[in-house]
Amino acid sequence: MIAFVSGTVAALAPDTAVVEVGGVGMAVRCTPDTLSGLRVGAPARLATSLVVREDSLTLYGFADDDERQVFELLQTASGVGPRLAQAMLAVHTPDALRRAVATTDEKALTAVPGIGKKGAQKLFLELKDRLGAPVGAAAAAAGPGSTGWRDQLHAALIGLGYAAREADEAVAAVTPQAEAAEGTPQVGPLLKAALQTLNRAR
Repeated sequence: MIAFVSGTVAALAPDTAVVEVGGVGMAVRCTPDTLSGLRVGAPARLATSLVVREDSLTLYGFADDDERQVFELLQTASGVGPRLAQAMLAVHTPDALRRAVATTDEKALTAVPGIGKKGAQKLFLELKDRLGAPVGAAAAAAGPGSTGWRDQLHAALIGLGYAAREADEAVAAVTPQAEAAEGTPQVGPLLKAALQTLNRAR
């Protein structure tokens, strides 16, 4: 098992980072939130999980070991493969998933593409005793004036190779979505929406 990769970020794409390790470029599938913290040319260390299939070897990357552990635990539930597990982590943090399962928050799980009401109920039953309780301190809800997400999103778009003007326009385009969110806006879903806006504009 490849537990982590550490090296210089050689390239970034909407769902993948290429990390140069010992002269070899390792393609690592990551959530938008994880990608937003990476910069081309900068050093990075990603916790990883190798998924082996008959016709492929896919390396999934995570910001920390806790995220990787949750990714692997999610796949112990029937019907959850690596893509759905990563989609769940793209929408929710590990602790948010733990809270959703512990409190049977159906709305939170069905916010993940690919999970319906029946699937959510099944996941509650199968994961309740596996994920455990949230491990981090609950983050204080940010006030309406919080703009930290803007800087993170802008930096992520620049890191993906977009011009500053394009990044500014994309941030402006997703601002209504961010302001409508409860609590602190999550950069991952906003980055997805911003990339869709930029792709339409091109």
